[in-house]
Amino acid sequence: MFAGTYTALVTPFREGVVDEKALAALVEWQIESGVDGLVPVGTTGESPTLDHAEHLRVIAAVVEFAKRRVKVIGGTGANATAEAIELTRAAEKAGADASLQVAPYYNKPTQEGLYRHFKAIAAASKLPLVLYSIPGRCGIEIGVETCRRLAADCPTVVAIKEAGGAPDRVSQLCAALPASFAVLSGDDSMTLPFMAVGAVGVISVASNVAPREVCRMVRAAAEGKTEEARAMHARLFPFFKSLFIETNPIPVKAALAMAGRIREEYRLPLCEMGRENRARLEETLRSLGLLS
Repeated sequence: MFAGTYTALVTPFREGVVDEKALAALVEWQIESGVDGLVPVGTTGESPTLDHAEHLRVIAAVVEFAKRRVKVIGGTGANATAEAIELTRAAEKAGADASLQVAPYYNKPTQEGLYRHFKAIAAASKLPLVLYSIPGRCGIEIGVETCRRLAADCPTVVAIKEAGGAPDRVSQLCAALPASFAVLSGDDSMTLPFMAVGAVGVISVASNVAPREVCRMVRAAAEGKTEEARAMHARLFPFFKSLFIETNPIPVKAALAMAGRIREEYRLPLCEMGRENRARLEETLRSLGLLS
């Protein structure tokens, strides 16, 4: 089962190209900090602005840097089924442990279309698939019944990253799916509420900056240490919210740059934070001791 803390890695850039030296250092720090896995080239990894060669190289590089010490879930979803299959097969060849499959965006397929899309990807690769439902970005939700059908018909569809913001939906997913099917939070601020009703971890933006702290919260929740988990959640909650005062991954890359771990560089149409939001983010980081 995929459980615990998985970091949705940023993709560092330097002068317009992927900064593999900074990426390697991030991977090493994440593993030393106790994360259970890494998720390169998802939303946080700026996948829409990477070309195919860069996309696949980042996944291969993270696999190489991780050296099998943690699981690597490559972001290989697309709004065209053929493209998602191509990316997923390449990630499998590169040695990824699983694939993150976002719901097709913009073209807004029906639930039957979603079912056929993910089923075709599952048939084309042996990689375990982690579905990714994020209606705020995609305009559609992967329905509970669609998840149930996929889990029943596709042995490699084994988990979902749930970013719909509703504990009720997590309860519905857990009731409809086998116990072996992992529900992971896709929102840091909802991780503890989701775990309280059956989720088993998080694919986290915040753990880019605070991996030890997020791991500690998730581990406490998993072990039934409710008060410790609640205390960690309360402490980190302002930080979780500050990472979304502008479009992800702008604030998290700014935070990592403030900490000296990457260069603050984006690809258009993403750009640097506004002055007031940057000051607010820095104040939050300093209040939590996340900046030296």
